[in-house]
Amino acid sequence: MENTKQHQEMGYDRSIGMFSPAGVNLQIEYAEKAVTLGAPVLAMTTKQGLVYIVDRRLKSKLLVKNSLKKVISVDNHIIISGAGVMSDGRRLIEQSQVMAQDHRVKYQTPTDVLSMVKDLANIKQHYSQSGGVRPFGVSLLIGAIEDGIPKLYQTTPSGMYFNYLAKSVGTNSNKLDAFLEENYKENMSHKDAIKLGLKAFKQVQDKNFDIERFEVVTLDSNEKMNKISESEIKKYK
Repeated sequence: MENTKQHQEMGYDRSIGMFSPAGVNLQIEYAEKAVTLGAPVLAMTTKQGLVYIVDRRLKSKLLVKNSLKKVISVDNHIIISGAGVMSDGRRLIEQSQVMAQDHRVKYQTPTDVLSMVKDLANIKQHYSQSGGVRPFGVSLLIGAIEDGIPKLYQTTPSGMYFNYLAKSVGTNSNKLDAFLEENYKENMSHKDAIKLGLKAFKQVQDKNFDIERFEVVTLDSNEKMNKISESEIKKYK
């Protein structure tokens, strides 16, 4: 921490293309910090497809709940959510929708998710080394169904990407991931995955847990996306 402060004072965080003497790109570290401050998202692969559980952090009773959508459909078989600076995320998600549409128009087939993940990661990496820009302060969880098999990827602000069975991003993601590592099982049902995810949030958030803040979305192996109603979510409490 002392070295980081010293390197800040020396100006190593003023240029995206400059490494500190410790070999760290401070602007990427700042972007990663923004992710850890974002509303948490948890996603899991199941035997039926994918489950996303998102804390919407509803801060006002005047806010129209359904207007705040954190899980977005990119194509029939791909959905995305993320944590961090979601205005950055919106830009990347909209770009992914264009990619998917362009692929369908050109080849008359759905795009494969790994190609899309690589393209999004490449955009992020470009913004981590180019002058006059800053890194994207968002980590995305990209889920897809390919040949009936669920796939889940994460992209980081630095442009890295990883393939997971289950993953969380955002506030307390380290604690949520630890809970998943201990309790997640492959080939869970949607129902069991939703129960597990809400249990993870309840354990981590403790007194701040409020089930009305959550958005739960599933993507079935037949590529059908379903948003679980609030009344149904409360049954899993």
